[in-house]
Amino acid sequence: MTYSRESLKMLRSCVKKLIKSFPHLVHFNKYQVEAATLVPEDVMEGHFAVLAIMGDEARRFVVKLDYLTDPVFMELLNQAREEYGFRQKGALVVPCRPHELQNILDAPRVKVPRSSGDGGDMFRIPNASRALVCFAMANQPESSDSKGTKRDFSTAILERKKAPNRLVVDEAVNDDNSVVALHPDTMEKLQLFRGDTILIKGKKRKDTVCIALADETCEEPKIRMNKVVRNNLRVRLGDVVSVHQCPDVKYGKRVHILPVDDTIEGVTGNLFDAYLKPYFLEAYRPVRKGDLFLVRGGMRSVEFKVIETDPSEYCVVAPDTEIFCEGEPVKREDENRLDEVGYDDVGGVRKQMAQIRELVELPLRHPQLFKSIGVKPPKGILLYGPPGSGKTLIARAVANETGAFFFCINGPEIMSKLAGESESNLRKAFEEAEKNAPSIIFIDEIDSIAPKREKTHGEVERRIVSQLLTLMDGLKSRAHVIVIGATNRPNSIDPALRRFGRFDREIDIGVPDEVGRLEVDLERIAKDTHGYVGADLAALCTEAALQCIREKMDVIDLEDESIDAEILNSMAVSNEHFQTALGSSNPSALRETVVEVPNVSWEDIGGLENVKRELQETVQYPVEHPEKFEKFGMSPSKGVLFYGPPGCGKTLLAKAIANECQANFISVKGPELLTMWFGESEANVREIFDKARGSAPCVLFFDELDSIATQRGSSVGDAGGAADRVLNQLLTEMDGMSAKKTVFIIGATNRPDIIDPALLRPGRLDQLIYIPLPDEDSRHQIFKACLRKSPVSKDVDVRALAKYTQGFSGADITEICQRACKYAIRENIEKDIERERRRRDNPEAMEEDDVEDDVAEIKAAHFEESMKYARRSVSDADIRKYQAFAQTLQQSRGFGSEFRFADSNSGGGGGAATASDPFASAGGADDDDLYN
Repeated sequence: MTYSRESLKMLRSCVKKLIKSFPHLVHFNKYQVEAATLVPEDVMEGHFAVLAIMGDEARRFVVKLDYLTDPVFMELLNQAREEYGFRQKGALVVPCRPHELQNILDAPRVKVPRSSGDGGDMFRIPNASRALVCFAMANQPESSDSKGTKRDFSTAILERKKAPNRLVVDEAVNDDNSVVALHPDTMEKLQLFRGDTILIKGKKRKDTVCIALADETCEEPKIRMNKVVRNNLRVRLGDVVSVHQCPDVKYGKRVHILPVDDTIEGVTGNLFDAYLKPYFLEAYRPVRKGDLFLVRGGMRSVEFKVIETDPSEYCVVAPDTEIFCEGEPVKREDENRLDEVGYDDVGGVRKQMAQIRELVELPLRHPQLFKSIGVKPPKGILLYGPPGSGKTLIARAVANETGAFFFCINGPEIMSKLAGESESNLRKAFEEAEKNAPSIIFIDEIDSIAPKREKTHGEVERRIVSQLLTLMDGLKSRAHVIVIGATNRPNSIDPALRRFGRFDREIDIGVPDEVGRLEVDLERIAKDTHGYVGADLAALCTEAALQCIREKMDVIDLEDESIDAEILNSMAVSNEHFQTALGSSNPSALRETVVEVPNVSWEDIGGLENVKRELQETVQYPVEHPEKFEKFGMSPSKGVLFYGPPGCGKTLLAKAIANECQANFISVKGPELLTMWFGESEANVREIFDKARGSAPCVLFFDELDSIATQRGSSVGDAGGAADRVLNQLLTEMDGMSAKKTVFIIGATNRPDIIDPALLRPGRLDQLIYIPLPDEDSRHQIFKACLRKSPVSKDVDVRALAKYTQGFSGADITEICQRACKYAIRENIEKDIERERRRRDNPEAMEEDDVEDDVAEIKAAHFEESMKYARRSVSDADIRKYQAFAQTLQQSRGFGSEFRFADSNSGGGGGAATASDPFASAGGADDDDLYN
């Protein structure tokens, strides 16, 4: 596509006008211009784009658009850049028709409110029908406008820096272990020629040498390599590798190559003649010490490892290179052990990973950074969090990725019964680490060797703590030794260790959030696994894989030596396998409190529609629609108290709401918290709230709340005021619930009159909901809910049952259904026994009725029999007591008062307000919901 002289002239003037129109883009010492494009599909011939500020990054980005690849156009832009001295990277692209450019540049600019997605100000251009400003987003740190979109630098270290030699890994077309393919333009940029030997650097400090070939079909920022090369670099498809020239690779004198043991089982004959000789013959293949490569020959493939190369780590195997292949085959277990964990193997702790890399990797790799600023790099980091959250894995990943010497001390291993030997073991560990610097000393379970000295009874523990303190003080700040401690009990460690200069930074490796779990796991499952740490998710994946294998067990014969390849290829873990695995797993951090997501749904609860709606608004909305609460600028309420007669479904409601919003459910039985030891009851309350916060979103359900929240000072003969202390702890924990953690407290009681009023104020249990005995409609719903899975005869009139059971609670109705079901089962079993007896007496006559089931469903007779034993569990006196309490509560708190804003229209204002009032029914006499 070419442009006319007039178009080019116009384009040149447009570039000049654009600079005047967007002056804020030119002050590149203040602003950083970022690019994100959006080009309409109908950009046809005749449209063109103007680039105001042109940098290498922008050019590479924009070249992808077909209509910008014209060389005349690119040349013009380069001239404009040189003419105006632009060095800032970034661009402003305006796709439009030529005659619209004038309109764009002359139009007044209108600032558009910043949306959460962009990086700065967008300008709407009126007067230009087809114009679209694709990007002119300036980050302005000095400006007060841009405070809301300030960049978060906490994870900056994790971002890969862009460079021409960083390429994305793609699948190879030609399956050769020594060859990688690049686009000719990429090779030109990197000044490479066809057949050059290049050094490719991957992850975990791995690199290898290959021959570069040009491939027109390969995309420009990509590099094609086969699985063998990817394994040697420890990368997967889509990862980024860096490519470097490697001109000084010499021809090898000698190479020592051994096969891997599991690939040569059953292979007979000379491996050199059958595999290695044809592989290296006249091929001039580059090899690197430690690399594995696969050779196909005869009936199978054999994997080999390069053990030794002479004269250097990299060499080319030429015709005169001696190849040795004598020796014991390499064990596969040893190879797998070398395939260490790296940053990619740790998911769900992105921010913590960034902090650890700043504190560990920067001082070890680039100590001059700290030297030039004049500060001392940190000596120690304390990682704390629940078991299985990845503390040890992170430490190993850091050691492998930095290439540092890794010295692991497991707390209890240091202890010795001989005096002085424990301290000596610790000193040896630090000496060894200093000799092998740069190194990382990792102390796992540090709380076992460094407890608080005032709380330890043994002299040995105190001496070890003192020794650790002196060793950490004795570490030279630039000795390139970093100490990482890991514990799940940070508060039991001696405070002297937790100061600057020893463990400088404490990093909480907590339970990952939904985005973090997605790094470890899949999207749908991430939503359903609240409270799971990394180890739990790994166990979940294993369980799902086992479920997949179980399904195939009917075609797998355990006695066979091998499994058919077709069966192995057909195995794939599906979402159903994960759902099954989810049913049998729970988060390890909460196993003591038995957190479960209940399997009770709204269908299991009959009636109580108002209560259900209220619960959805209180619990479900904050979990599923947090953005709405942000929009209206209000934090959701945190607590609900159910009160009412026993057996009306208070516990069931709490379970159903936890299930509906897929929150964890911790059920706390009031009396369980109280123990005979002083201070332990309060500690139990504290621990439960900590666990709930760790596994948010979580519903904390206190059943029989009256047993631990009675009015203070009312308990006679209370041992040391334990109940009062528990209540005080409960009140402070409720006040301390941070807004970010979605933890809801639901209390249930049938004695609301004795609960301390401080607990019922707004901000604590602020929603008071009376769960009454069910009315006729509700009883009908309860009967239907109880019997929805049972085969019920058509002659059973559920409506008549509901009418007859006036004053019965939900539990009483459930008992009626269970008893009717029991009678049906009894009759069924008796008929079976009878039929079996008749079959023995007369085998021929009974053959025809074999399949018939005499009692296939629950009949009306069973319900009639059941109703003889039906009884009410709540007396009229009890009901009057609850109603009196509800009424007293309403009167004492002024509930349901009629308040109206003064209407701006004087005529008929009262009527209009009443008609449009969304809360008009809130104070109705038939409403069961009591708000405070």
